[in-house]
Amino acid sequence: MRTLARHLLSAAALAAVAAALPTAAQAGWLEDAAAPLKGTEITGIFLDRPGYRAIIKLLPEFEAATGIKVNYEIVPYENSREKQVLNFTSQGDLTMALVDLVWIGEFAENGWIDPIKTYSADAAITDPNLKMEGFFPLLLDAFGSWGGEVYGLPFDNYSGLLFYNSCMLKDAGFDKPPATWDEVLNVYAPKLTDPAKKQYGFALQSLRGETQSADSFMRVLWPFGGSLLNSEFKSNLESPESQAGLKFRQDLMKFMPEGIVSYDHAEAVNALAQGQVAMITEWSAFYGTLTDPASSKLGDCLAVAPEPEGPTGRLPALGGFSLAVAAQATEEEKKATWLFIQWATSEAIAKPYVEAGGVSGRMSVYEDPTIKATYKFVEPMVASWQKGVPQFRPRFPAWPAISEIVAEFGSKMMLGEVTTEEGAKEIGTRMEAVLEQEGYYDGKKELLQ
Repeated sequence: MRTLARHLLSAAALAAVAAALPTAAQAGWLEDAAAPLKGTEITGIFLDRPGYRAIIKLLPEFEAATGIKVNYEIVPYENSREKQVLNFTSQGDLTMALVDLVWIGEFAENGWIDPIKTYSADAAITDPNLKMEGFFPLLLDAFGSWGGEVYGLPFDNYSGLLFYNSCMLKDAGFDKPPATWDEVLNVYAPKLTDPAKKQYGFALQSLRGETQSADSFMRVLWPFGGSLLNSEFKSNLESPESQAGLKFRQDLMKFMPEGIVSYDHAEAVNALAQGQVAMITEWSAFYGTLTDPASSKLGDCLAVAPEPEGPTGRLPALGGFSLAVAAQATEEEKKATWLFIQWATSEAIAKPYVEAGGVSGRMSVYEDPTIKATYKFVEPMVASWQKGVPQFRPRFPAWPAISEIVAEFGSKMMLGEVTTEEGAKEIGTRMEAVLEQEGYYDGKKELLQ
């Protein structure tokens, strides 16, 4: 069996995709490509997040240039996977898939999305300046690729960053943010915490559900050298490294607000925004919320840095999506959807997309001096995308079931209902039962995550 490491999108695979793309300059390529498709309607799902509001602002430009109508429904993230799966299994109306990092394996293995080579080989509908090499390699691999094949192009991608109140840190005697998790626990958080004033050093969003399993539990595994699974797809949670990360989280809780296990993203962000906590590790997409005077009191006190390093380095959380062509669409709809995906993720609109509140997966836009000067999150985010773990959360179809198990016992660990050792053992037993049923131990499925 080959592990994920052997299936990471190689330079050769990227070159093969690039070779299939047209290279000659072509003025007005989008209008020309769309000419036979005028009047075609495409349909996808958007989320109520800044990146989607940004692309909605820019949509009139695409529709005017192409004559293609983009229909979308704004769906809560918690319902978005289920809604798409039901649509795909019932041959519904979606022509475009919004693919979360952890859904790529499920969507690809079930044949619900087409590889982009199906369309990129056709010069008539492919941007001559598509520049696949212009995406951050980590993003293209993690969000758009499965088993060495590219299915989607990165869209609305996030990185875990350290957001902090520089004024609170300065008042505590610090002129820079913590560089390591050890500093967070042993140097910074003690001086920044005063329960009598309801002021705390740190908040880690840990609400039971995907927030607990992905944004809290997994966040403390990788930087400490741990992982959910070993190379044989057996639980690695009882390893010394994984236990070190989980015990670290327990130790850090004494510097967090009471009830932290009920904090979702909104509560953690708001705690920083209102001056109740000094530091949070959160998605880069929340920068807009923290800079908005209507939702944040931080003002010039807001500062951003990369996530702290652990014993094995800085391995921040990865989040976000790719856009892919739905296999169930008609041929005309597929072509029109491919045009939209290229446009929405292109270098051509990357700057206006970022200025409208989105986060582009393109490298070039973050070299723009104006963008770097205007958005404090840019340089820390770009630094975080230089190295990461695509399987920060496993991307295989079994993840939703395993996520529920991790969320249940991860919460129990934080609440002190089980020890980290007891919780790790229980998660491992239940997780391995799921993987056995899925066929990972009898050779039916390759060990891809």
